[in-house]
Amino acid sequence: MAEARTAFQSVPVVDVSGLRSGDPALRRATAAELARVGREVGFLYVVGHGIPEATIEGLLDAARRLFALPAETKQRYYIGRSSNHRGYVPRGEERFYGYGDDLKEAFDTALDLPADDPDYLAGNRMLGPNVWPAEVEGFDRQVTAYYAAALDLGKTLIRGFALGLGLPEEAFAQHVTKPTTQLRLVHYPPIDSLPESERANVMGIGGHTDYECFTILLPTAPGLQVINGDGEWIEVPPIPGAFVINIGDMLEAWSNGAYVATSHRVRQVTEERYSFPMFFATDYDTVVAPHPDLVGPENPPRYPALSAGDHLVGQTMQTFGYLIDGLKDGSVQLPEGSRGLNEFGRFEQERKAG
Repeated sequence: MAEARTAFQSVPVVDVSGLRSGDPALRRATAAELARVGREVGFLYVVGHGIPEATIEGLLDAARRLFALPAETKQRYYIGRSSNHRGYVPRGEERFYGYGDDLKEAFDTALDLPADDPDYLAGNRMLGPNVWPAEVEGFDRQVTAYYAAALDLGKTLIRGFALGLGLPEEAFAQHVTKPTTQLRLVHYPPIDSLPESERANVMGIGGHTDYECFTILLPTAPGLQVINGDGEWIEVPPIPGAFVINIGDMLEAWSNGAYVATSHRVRQVTEERYSFPMFFATDYDTVVAPHPDLVGPENPPRYPALSAGDHLVGQTMQTFGYLIDGLKDGSVQLPEGSRGLNEFGRFEQERKAG
């Protein structure tokens, strides 16, 4: 049985600077705290992350200028026009788990690879060059600088998550060389920007777990909520200088349920909110299954083996409107073995248990 969430009322803060120490004892101690929170909550704030404030401010400046553009300008970079899932995501494009429309717009980026990258040329939907809006001067530079810094933090954290399970530090990190890690720039307008008649069934974003290993989140305003072991939605407000980290489906599966991918959502917000989730993932062809050192006669594997990249593509195809339409008309196909939304990770574990 996967470990249960506790009835926490707030999200813990962990100083992760010790993960970069040359002292193995300090790395182990920091990793043990990281693992404890990953088991009991699945959400945490991290400080001591090492990302410069100027890099963070550059990303926020780029997002503000992007989302201030006229709607018709942003639509020129509509994600449905890209061949590798990059670009502008208008309100209503994502359809989450039976909730109403999400009250948000976004811009999706990832590892920026050259146009002659062999995986991109082979048709890989999650790898290749980014889309850069020409109207926002310096956008590519500011976003790329943040992406590089957050990716480096992610590699530090994934080593810590492995060490916290008693595994070698490179047990997971060795599979992060050309990752499908995505960085989203998200803009949530305040609810009163909608006519009153349209407000009742709108969420910032509906409840879900994330598909990847974990998410590194930089929010600018309240709105994020996480569900605890008693089924209560707990507020996760921004803390200056801290990032929010949450476990995703892949790390839950790799840890054989030791780490918890906790459901979260963004409620209706009353003030303008920007949010920058980096969905830290592995290389496309990584096979994710419970780590052999974490299974045994009394702790059998609880998750099937699957391709990390195919899982991400399959879930994405069932979430974004332009891909849902492609599935309906036959212009795109789900990867072989794709699972439905909510059929993997924490949602599925709790469905079986209930």
